[in-house]
Amino acid sequence: MQLFPVKENATVSGQKIYLTNNIKEYQRVWFDMLNGIINIIAAAIVAWIIFVTTDILLGLPKKGGVSGAEAIGRSVEEEGGDLNGGYMIGNIVCSPDASAGTLLAACGVYVYGIYGGLAAVVLVFIGNRICHDKGYAGTTGAIIASFVIWGLSFYGISPEQFIAGMVLAIVTIQGLSHKYSSRLLGKLWRFRS
Repeated sequence: MQLFPVKENATVSGQKIYLTNNIKEYQRVWFDMLNGIINIIAAAIVAWIIFVTTDILLGLPKKGGVSGAEAIGRSVEEEGGDLNGGYMIGNIVCSPDASAGTLLAACGVYVYGIYGGLAAVVLVFIGNRICHDKGYAGTTGAIIASFVIWGLSFYGISPEQFIAGMVLAIVTIQGLSHKYSSRLLGKLWRFRS
């Protein structure tokens, strides 16, 4: 496919080109691009729900469970954020939680299907033990995400779109504003408890 329209039966570099229906090709390409963007946004929403719900249900906002998480939580609170949301942000940074588990599960499913996702579960479990994390949020998130990503891959959302979506989901918690994301996480934590 050429990016610029050429008259039918035109000559380019001494070769005749026969273009019959160039506009339909453009429409197909634009539709594929739009479909990919929509799938990435849908994957980001699903991944965000998986990792935030798992982390909150397993109590990450309760306290700084691993080394460094409490200091991050206090720093976020000093910036005007929520302490419990800050604890969750600190736990996300300092140990493989459900966000890391979801991202690694997406990478594993991309590489080797459901077996790759389950291999990612093992790696997240090992990572938790290395960080002296006594919890299972990362492992639980990786298990859930492996099966969700694998299942949705049969319905058009590919694992690579989940990788991109998971990066967007993590950015909403870690990259945009610790102050406001911690407040949202704190509200969700208080709703749970």
